[in-house]
Amino acid sequence: MKKWFYSILFITLVTFLNPSAAVQAEERDHPEEACVNESALKLKYDLQKLSIEHAWWTRSYIISNLAGLEDKQDVLERLLQNQTDFGIVIKPYYGQEAADKLIALLKEHIVIAGKIIDSAKIKDQNNVEKYNKEWFRNADAIIQFLTDANPNWSKEEWTDMLYTHLRFTTDEVSARLNKDWRGDIRLAGLNEAHLIHMVEVIADGIMKQFPEQFE
Repeated sequence: MKKWFYSILFITLVTFLNPSAAVQAEERDHPEEACVNESALKLKYDLQKLSIEHAWWTRSYIISNLAGLEDKQDVLERLLQNQTDFGIVIKPYYGQEAADKLIALLKEHIVIAGKIIDSAKIKDQNNVEKYNKEWFRNADAIIQFLTDANPNWSKEEWTDMLYTHLRFTTDEVSARLNKDWRGDIRLAGLNEAHLIHMVEVIADGIMKQFPEQFE
């Protein structure tokens, strides 16, 4: 029983830490499906990696900004790079112009979030509300971009997902400002899981729209 358990654990860890190992194993067992699995796995892995980084650097920026840490600008630059990386992933499917447009929208998403955090930190509720409206306007623009680009992406579903992400982020800032550390940690976890779900929807939509690249 113990040998079986440790064998499964080892295989799981190897697959997680080195996803190409899973591809290689699949190639041995089903060589005719190797290209499909490698392409799909790479897309999903790249997007999941970026979603986790987005959650991580967003949280780091919230902490650095609210605490007035010296690394605030450096963390912000790394978070903005994450948005560029998302554009790079979609470029092979939608082209440079679409990638640039998405990058611009995602960077605006981050910049507005920074203004909300700055305003919340000094308890400037008027500006919090002002920038929050801009944030949702930007979210609507992202939703429109995505649903125009891919008919497999539902406007209703994306509105619910992106608005939920905004709410989790806002609530995380509020929890930290109120020193609700447990709530802060819980919301950070919820936001990360939600972002992973969002990129799964992106990956599924791309594979449905461009099946020839995964067959």
